[in-house]
Amino acid sequence: MLEKYYKHELVDKQVYDGWEKDKDFKSTLDTNKGSYCIVIPPPNVTGTLHMGHALNNTLQDILIRYNRMQGKNVLWQPGMDHAGIATEMVVERELAKKKIKKTDLSREEFVNKVWEWKDVSGGQILNQLKRLGSSCDWERERFTFDEGLSAAVKYVFIKLHEDGLIYKDKRLSNWDPKLKTTISDLEVIQKEVKGNLWYIDYEIENSDKIITVATTRPETMLGDTGIAVHPDDERYKEFVGKNAILPIVNKKIKIVADNYAKSEQGSGAVKITPAHDFNDFEVGKRNNLEVINIFDENACLNENVPEKYRGLDRYVVRDMIVEDLIAINKLNKIEENEHTVPYGDRSNVVIEPWLTDQWFVDAEKLAIEAIKKVKNKETNFIPTNWEKTYFE
Repeated sequence: MLEKYYKHELVDKQVYDGWEKDKDFKSTLDTNKGSYCIVIPPPNVTGTLHMGHALNNTLQDILIRYNRMQGKNVLWQPGMDHAGIATEMVVERELAKKKIKKTDLSREEFVNKVWEWKDVSGGQILNQLKRLGSSCDWERERFTFDEGLSAAVKYVFIKLHEDGLIYKDKRLSNWDPKLKTTISDLEVIQKEVKGNLWYIDYEIENSDKIITVATTRPETMLGDTGIAVHPDDERYKEFVGKNAILPIVNKKIKIVADNYAKSEQGSGAVKITPAHDFNDFEVGKRNNLEVINIFDENACLNENVPEKYRGLDRYVVRDMIVEDLIAINKLNKIEENEHTVPYGDRSNVVIEPWLTDQWFVDAEKLAIEAIKKVKNKETNFIPTNWEKTYFE
């Protein structure tokens, strides 16, 4: 007697095992009917597949099976991606279940734990793809850290560098002091917070006059190398080109005229810390200001600040700076202030703009040939309206 409902789980494995045994998914020698290939967008080894993967892979499988039935030489290349930070966090959580911290392990030991996780998660992902019925050529399965792929990445990287298409420079990046890595703008969440605006008095060299700046991060004043005022701000025109004295550090810093300063914001004068603020970095470049990094990778103060602050957390130093400014009568006033603060979307800690070595791609040069291929119809977008997004 037939079952009322079709129970796929009773036949799925048997049928799929038969397909694999008969090598039905294996790419063959070229035929006169042409070739067809899809490289699977590699899922990250951070857990298991979700509904989006199921839809995506089902659509790929339809295309692959359709072309295979046309008699073409078909390859659906399977693989998985390492997903650096995300995988590291997953492995850290797994270790925490066993009361083990990442810092308890050597680099080599932690890397081994990552590979162990890759085997576990990768095995689950592979099994899920098979349960979907995905007709990949499993004998060709690859991982993005495989020796051959790593060698290919190194080759292309070196070639691009030799061709002058990538270059290295020190720039500010979004530094996550918890994960100890740079993160992209897309991984930064701007949160509205209630904080303070501290107004600090800077003496003008060889004068009894002062210039007052407002800041939400008083600890960064230890890295100040300039003060910016708007070129048209009559209040400060006489100060442009002169030096101010940086409180606590007692160092001369330059007063410059720059459109970045807004007369109507705060006091109209802005402290410039090129190594710890993206806007300040650009102001510093335009005005040849010194760039001084005052933080280490943990967002603690480094050797470029007075000794009493070294090795201390940024927020501990913030409180100390405020106390010290009050003691020397250089704190003008404090106002409550709502402003945005950048947080890492994974670590949920405040991101610190930090000066690091970064690699850059000359996208303008690389785009020339890529755009030409689409305009000449060697590469086609479906639907064609995506060409506009590509060109942008």
